[in-house]
Amino acid sequence: MSELLGGRVPRRRLLRWSAALVGAGAVGVGAVFGSRLGTDPTLVGSPLIGRPAPAVTLPLLEGTGQVSLVALRGRVVVVNFWASWCVACRGEHPALVGAARQYGDSGVTFVGVDYQDSASAAVAFFDELGRGGGDYRYVTDPGSRAALEFGLFGVPETFVIDRSGTVAAKITGGATYPLLAGVLDAVLAGRAPASVRSGPVQPGAGAPLRGGR
Repeated sequence: MSELLGGRVPRRRLLRWSAALVGAGAVGVGAVFGSRLGTDPTLVGSPLIGRPAPAVTLPLLEGTGQVSLVALRGRVVVVNFWASWCVACRGEHPALVGAARQYGDSGVTFVGVDYQDSASAAVAFFDELGRGGGDYRYVTDPGSRAALEFGLFGVPETFVIDRSGTVAAKITGGATYPLLAGVLDAVLAGRAPASVRSGPVQPGAGAPLRGGR
């Protein structure tokens, strides 16, 4: 009996030690992720945050002329990549239009970049859902050059550039008005709002959604 009891004690100690090690590991992992994510598990990183925005110049979707991001320095710029075939883009469109109208007088310009789409389909999209007004510029992206420069994963994705031309925030997935307003208020006040994963994106027409919360 003493031998049997003597054999059980080490096993119990081993189980306790194993449990303690697992617990310590969990705390360590939690601390690491907590330090990266803060209290909001939807915050995600982007290599563009804190770096100069790509110096792209893109042709207007309707009419003639171009839009240069460099020429817009001094204003806060919201660059939204979208497409008429993108389901989430349809859902976020009213929020973008509303924010553009609300924040235009605050020095915010919106640039909607039509991604891998036809001009006729994009115009039909606006004819149905409306346009954003004078502070909203809609452009095309020949050869997806801007998408490559921004490291686009899919649509919709939205980048917020501060007055100095630095990427201050990124929204992955469909944006909402409260989310846009919160990010813009932070950037206008000189604060760093970080990045938010709001929902999934579509890499291409007919492609399945990827990502999400």
